[in-house]
Amino acid sequence: MFSSIKNFINDQNFSIHIYEDCININNYQEIITLEENRISISSSYKIVSIKGNHLTINKLLDNEILITGEFKEVSFHAL
Repeated sequence: MFSSIKNFINDQNFSIHIYEDCININNYQEIITLEENRISISSSYKIVSIKGNHLTINKLLDNEILITGEFKEVSFHAL
């Protein structure tokens, strides 16, 4: 049981969670593009491009980013 909790807390896998009003990305490597209408984020094996209007970073930590705005497109590209 403690092993499961430890794995959950120390999760190092890249993940993206898309909600109606925000996008939460965990364990990213770098912010590539930061514009009002486009944000691109890289992981170790792909790039996530988010397009929309009034995109804003509301939370920025070493391994987590929270983006809000009016989302029009989310795409993934292999490195």
